[in-house]
Amino acid sequence: MNTRHVLSLLFISFLISFCADEPQQQVKEVESEPEWISLFDGESFEGWKEYNSDTINPKWQIEDGTIIISKDGDDVTKNTGFGKSIITEQQFGNFVLELEYRMSRGGNSGIMYHVVEDPKYNNDFETAPEYQLLDDVNSASEYLPHRLTAANYDMFAPDTSLKQLNPPGEWNKVRLVYDNGRVEHWLNDIKVLEFTEGSPQWQQAYIKSKFSKHFPDWGKSNTGHISLQDHGDYVAFKNIRIREL
Repeated sequence: MNTRHVLSLLFISFLISFCADEPQQQVKEVESEPEWISLFDGESFEGWKEYNSDTINPKWQIEDGTIIISKDGDDVTKNTGFGKSIITEQQFGNFVLELEYRMSRGGNSGIMYHVVEDPKYNNDFETAPEYQLLDDVNSASEYLPHRLTAANYDMFAPDTSLKQLNPPGEWNKVRLVYDNGRVEHWLNDIKVLEFTEGSPQWQQAYIKSKFSKHFPDWGKSNTGHISLQDHGDYVAFKNIRIREL
């Protein structure tokens, strides 16, 4: 057997070995990615509780595979105040959270993260940053850009040139990313806001916010519960899932 023939056989053997190993490497890479965790089974409140309570207010219901919170009163544009938010039993640090929501005309709600549950606090928002949910057009209480849908409430406004908000009664999709202080707000598959906790811009926004004046423990925890806010308005949530980072 001449040298050229030997080299050809060696090269073919190398290719066969490389092709055989490559799929296994790809499989390992896929398997190493964190899996999505469903936070709502479509049938029960398993994995959820009311903030600072062992029971869940009957205003919270499950209907047609969605979590809904009924409205207080009949005036669709009047803000009726706070009820009791529900929170995940599990706590999360770094994560990607996705869900869909729809609300009534004039509705107001929010998604909070790193919620600290403690009897010394009356509400989840005393400790937790918020992805704001709102009927921007018909809200009777909010009109400032950093308090509208997809804002980091009272801190940062979303990019209005990118924001595409479906009207009341239609579903909107939320994606919220928290990764070691880097935060992303997505609305209907478009990233509309990005900021970093503790940055100079964040510090300036915090000083101007109501949190620095009224809630000394706000934003201090880097782990905690996920909260769906009861703000007195009808809101429905579905397809709630999370992936830890």
